[in-house]
Amino acid sequence: MTKTFGPDAVMAALAAGLTHVGENYAQELIAKAESLTVQPIWHFLGAVQRRKVKTLAPWVHWMDGVARREELDAIASKMPEVQILIEVNHSEDPARGGCKPEQVGELVEYGRELGLSVAGLMTVAPQGELLTRRAFAATKQLADDCALQVISMGMTDDLEWAVAEGSTMLRVGRALFGAR
Repeated sequence: MTKTFGPDAVMAALAAGLTHVGENYAQELIAKAESLTVQPIWHFLGAVQRRKVKTLAPWVHWMDGVARREELDAIASKMPEVQILIEVNHSEDPARGGCKPEQVGELVEYGRELGLSVAGLMTVAPQGELLTRRAFAATKQLADDCALQVISMGMTDDLEWAVAEGSTMLRVGRALFGAR
């Protein structure tokens, strides 16, 4: 995650051997991508705005925060080759992104019906070790139930718990690039 860092951070990540880079804001991702001569495998982790899908299509390989049928429809029409991660919201906070755990199976199936590559799930855990580990364990179980291989969970502060609970993809920024 190079959010708020410039293209030099992306180049440093590539030089260090990292191949996947994520961004939360469409305009920031596009500006960085347009300025680079060597491209990483781009992940878009922000809320999927249907009107932004077309502008992201030339750059993005992974859409990591999909949570609604309408988003899947937009992706299927503008960038059907992208890898999809369905975002799961384990909190009661409506401001948090993601679908409810009980909606995951339906969204995975709908994405597959559209011909999309639904590769896995992602989640941002609530605060506190007990709640975090429960959310990570539940996400792992949902992924297993849906026969999904990718489980994107864990950031700088909770990556050890995420790995222990079965994460296959971490979203680390501050640990690599410093405070924003």
